[in-house]
Amino acid sequence: MKWVAARVVLDGDGTELAADLIADRFFDLGLKGVVMDDPDLAPAEGWGLGAQRPSSDRAVTGYFENDQCSDGRCQQLERALAVLAEREGFHYALTYSRVDDTDWSEAWKAFFYPEIISPGLVVKPSWRDYLPQAGQVVVEIDPGMAFGTGTHPTTVMCLELIQKYLQPGTAFLDVGTGSGILMIAAAKLGARQITGVDNDPTASAVARGNLAANDIPPERTAVHTGSLVNDIEGCFDLIAANILAEVIVELAPALPAILSPGGRVICSGVIRSTERAAVDGLNRAGLTIIETRRKEEWVAMVAECSGVHDHR
Repeated sequence: MKWVAARVVLDGDGTELAADLIADRFFDLGLKGVVMDDPDLAPAEGWGLGAQRPSSDRAVTGYFENDQCSDGRCQQLERALAVLAEREGFHYALTYSRVDDTDWSEAWKAFFYPEIISPGLVVKPSWRDYLPQAGQVVVEIDPGMAFGTGTHPTTVMCLELIQKYLQPGTAFLDVGTGSGILMIAAAKLGARQITGVDNDPTASAVARGNLAANDIPPERTAVHTGSLVNDIEGCFDLIAANILAEVIVELAPALPAILSPGGRVICSGVIRSTERAAVDGLNRAGLTIIETRRKEEWVAMVAECSGVHDHR
């Protein structure tokens, strides 16, 4: 199969956040794979033999099928980039090329290594070796075409907060599950029932595969494809939503109805410039922020239904 590679090269300093936002827009547009070039990348373990070194440019490349819809996707991408650049104030150059599957489908794996989230929690790519220390929980992940490798600040903060707030035996929901990384972590940290939902069927399939690879019993899990909250039944003690602020605001009114008494919602994927909007949206839905964390330009928050303050 032939693919169109849309490569966005960023110009100037301070473009790390812009690269993350562009990658998010690629996923919003349904592109089937995204590769980020970081010229500052250098793994602590050093470069392995044959590893692909980073580009000298900071760039984001998205791939989509070269079919009758290609021109329309390019136009959508160009409009989204123009709006994003004007809002965030960065400069970019966009180029297109056509490639085969083998040119890109595996190359991105060279850049991912085990990530120590905390002394007790490690995320390990399935193609890397890692010898865990006593008591460490290891989440093995192969993101495939889904978002979620454990290296992004939003995912790291979500994992930290899940480790803090999840109690053994709880019911956990992952909204926008992507690769299933948060579901796997919750299961290994003691959740009784783990549910994930994503509007992308590819992501749902990847999540199911990763759950199986981590030996999570199928009777403890459910992965749905469709509306991120409206079609979910039941109540959950802990909900995680590692998605963009505008999506969090849109979904917020539906969250209290599926939240158990005393339950919490972890919201990440929020950039500092949209933090106020996310907080206001959660407050309007009857949710109160009880903890906020920041890492680089990203924000994660924990909320609970107003009037409930059972701090752990």
